Amino acid sequence: MGPNDFISRLPDHILHHIISLLPFESAVETCFLSTHWKHLWREALLDSVHDVISIEAAIKAIQSFLDGFYANYRPRNKWGFIFEFKGRAVLVACISSNGALQLDFSAGKQQLPRPFDLLLELNPASPNDFLHRYGFRWNTFKVTSLYLISVSYISNMAVSSLVPNLPCLKSLTISKCNGLQSLEINEANGLQKLVVLDCAHLQSLSFEGSRLKSFRYRGNLVSFCFRVSRKRVGLFGMDARWLFTEGTMVDLRQGPLTQRTWYWNVPCFPPYYYSLYNEIKHCSCADKYKCFNSFFSSIEVVKSLTICRWFFEMSVCEMLLCSTGDPEYCLSKLQELWWIDCSMERESINALLCFLKLCPYLRRLYVTIDPKCYKLPSTEKFSAFVIPDELQFLRTVKLEGFADEEKEILMARRLMPLFGGENPDIVSSSHGKRLRHLVKVAKLEKMGKYPYKFKVVEKVDEDFPDHVHMNI
Repeated sequence: MGPNDFISRLPDHILHHIISLLPFESAVETCFLSTHWKHLWREALLDSVHDVISIEAAIKAIQSFLDGFYANYRPRNKWGFIFEFKGRAVLVACISSNGALQLDFSAGKQQLPRPFDLLLELNPASPNDFLHRYGFRWNTFKVTSLYLISVSYISNMAVSSLVPNLPCLKSLTISKCNGLQSLEINEANGLQKLVVLDCAHLQSLSFEGSRLKSFRYRGNLVSFCFRVSRKRVGLFGMDARWLFTEGTMVDLRQGPLTQRTWYWNVPCFPPYYYSLYNEIKHCSCADKYKCFNSFFSSIEVVKSLTICRWFFEMSVCEMLLCSTGDPEYCLSKLQELWWIDCSMERESINALLCFLKLCPYLRRLYVTIDPKCYKLPSTEKFSAFVIPDELQFLRTVKLEGFADEEKEILMARRLMPLFGGENPDIVSSSHGKRLRHLVKVAKLEKMGKYPYKFKVVEKVDEDFPDHVHMNI
């Protein structure tokens, strides 16, 4: 603890009382303050149950709590449970006032007494009867958000059965579920946000529903298949033209799961409408599902995007390279881009500049160099020097993870033409230190050297927030 951190030095029972006075969401966020605060919110807001014989008993307790949540809710009431099963596993189950249900096994050894699927009493022919044996009636409570965290024994059938049985579900987050090998979500017309993070053994992800506002994925490159539900297709199929409408994160730093089996299948147009655009979007790729056009067509109207350079370089085709700057190939709504790469080689910078030609209305650019990011063998697609186009709406560029200032300056010099004649707003963040701003130094200019350097400037930090996909 820091010498001036007087609050953290208070006894835990007083900190518990302080936390209990906060709104639930704010109370949970106190876990980011320090290591000492990490579990305080759970101790303050959740009932600890040590004498649970089985998960079945925990299921009944959670159901009873959910059934009476609104009737019994009062300020500073308990918000859930921490169950301990003879030291083998710990289940944290909590619900927020806005209907977000979290089932989290990350605090334990992830060794359930029995597979999680068996608790659901799954019956594919009658999915509405699952969990009926234990009385876990999901429809009796309006769950709008569901978080499944570190559930080690879970299958595609288990998750697939959850979604249609939660008619009010708008957000689904699946994180660190290592036993999950495939994920298929159907009948998800109400789902607006899908988040899949760090599921190490996942091989394929399939979604069918109406348009998702937000899709966030972090892990290996696997096979993706997205289908727009016919029930939601409007007149002439216009509602089916785009899949993601607000933000898309495809953080693929871990590289492809296998070199041959992945694909990105997004049929964005129904059969009777697709032919009109098929000629415009036509390319000569041998496998159109591995062409960047397939991914591009699903993100045309997103406002925020996260992408790795190697994925763009691997899947981009010659037609798209020749069409950069063409209005037909334009991310017309994109305002924030987070670009992730493993190095600062010339070809890597050229790839970024080439991609920026697709983003004429970009406002904020974030560039992260992560040496652990997958490195694609050179394709020499961007070996030629790329002259960047001026981005008249670009306001800020934020760099992080660069090895030294020399490499930061190199990137800044290539990006400065994007600002046209305006003063560049470029900042650098490294190793948790304060932001440094690119400023012009008259002394260097007189010496005939490059006149820009990164310097710490007061009151800069708050003007450059992180990208919306960072820190999740």
